[in-house]
Amino acid sequence: MLLPRLIFAPSPSLRSITRVAATASRPFASDPLCIARSSSSSSSSSRSKSAQAPTLARLASSCCGSSTSTPPSNNPHKYQTPSSSFTTTTPTANYSTSSPPSPFTFKMSSSDNNKPPSAEDVSKYLRETHDRLFDNNRAWAAEKAERDPGYFAKLSAGQSPEYLWIGCSDSRIPAEQITGLEPGEAFIHRNIANLVCNTDLNVMSVINYAVRHLGVKHIIVCGHYGCGGVKAAMTPKDLGLLNPWLRNIRDVYRLHEKELDAIPDEEQRYNRLVELNVEEQCRNIVKTAAVQQSYAKNQFPVVHGWVFGFHDGLLKDLKIDFQAMLKNIQKIYNLTEAE
Repeated sequence: MLLPRLIFAPSPSLRSITRVAATASRPFASDPLCIARSSSSSSSSSRSKSAQAPTLARLASSCCGSSTSTPPSNNPHKYQTPSSSFTTTTPTANYSTSSPPSPFTFKMSSSDNNKPPSAEDVSKYLRETHDRLFDNNRAWAAEKAERDPGYFAKLSAGQSPEYLWIGCSDSRIPAEQITGLEPGEAFIHRNIANLVCNTDLNVMSVINYAVRHLGVKHIIVCGHYGCGGVKAAMTPKDLGLLNPWLRNIRDVYRLHEKELDAIPDEEQRYNRLVELNVEEQCRNIVKTAAVQQSYAKNQFPVVHGWVFGFHDGLLKDLKIDFQAMLKNIQKIYNLTEAE
């Protein structure tokens, strides 16, 4: 099995990295999760026809709001000072656009005539891409401290997030950046296809902790169009270890089979399944005892279903009717009474 080859090209700053792989020999060419469509308009006939991830021109930066409530002083998991003291008045720094372009760029090419990199080249590349993150971290910490000298003292005092974000593991959807939130404002859990399964102790523990101990006011399930997990679930074949995980999405298709089969366009049907999957995960959250009991007592948290679009960087609110959903679910899954 041939491996993708890294080709190093010098640049005025550091060096650009070009990643080259022959389309017939790429080990990930058949990966069902690597299905993001290319946004390139290149007409080169030699370019690989394999799907490529689109590039975002700009991510959405609208803020979902800030907290103004003062948490109970007897809760050790919350700030002991009003949350408003943590709110920053300066715009969130956009490091992706305000800083120079990254010297570590990756480009796909169908060329197969380049020599593979030497062991020294690979070692140097790995070291530089590793060190880059620490350089970015030092720059970020310095900027935060310069803008607000007490920033890290407040950050270390504890967390009191307003939001629980359950999203997809896709690397192109950084929750804080696309919503304009600061560290400490969102409790975040991510997995393939943003699933909430009652047999997954990971996500169940996250929901329980966020609701019962952190007292989040909003729970957001955020999917995205072009989701590889959802696409894989629509693939009629054995996917090995992914089968039990993706079965949850296939179950969503089964529940809405009539609606989905009536959509003639495959892309539209695919996008609709993304939305229906988000809605189903919202139902799974509402079925939990933590959410039902907290809402009965406090009138929060409220569950929301959103979908992110790569082509414009905007979030779409599916406008989940939380109260109607809760009422309908509690006809069978009523867990408001604790033992």
